[in-house]
Amino acid sequence: MDGIDETTRTELEAAVFRRLVSHLQGRTDVQNIDLMNLAGFCRNCLSNWLKDAADARGLALGKDQSREHVYGMPYDEWKARHQSEATPEQAAAFAAKAETH
Repeated sequence: MDGIDETTRTELEAAVFRRLVSHLQGRTDVQNIDLMNLAGFCRNCLSNWLKDAADARGLALGKDQSREHVYGMPYDEWKARHQSEATPEQAAAFAAKAETH
């Protein structure tokens, strides 16, 4: 992003992150295992990366807090409402790629 100052770049990247999180909150039909199989990351990865970024800055952000931010609700509630059991095909695809994640 040539010609864009660091502050603006950070603001743009933050806006993209917020839009991605919002999009994933609205797409509860998309399972995490599908995201992992197709893209190599899922909602849990995003919440872990958020926590890692907070940790790197010395900020207190717990795993549950980072997950709630990404999921838009407590993780256990999201799982109960939206997570289904992985199909044998999904589990096999995940296992075949597991060493690359």
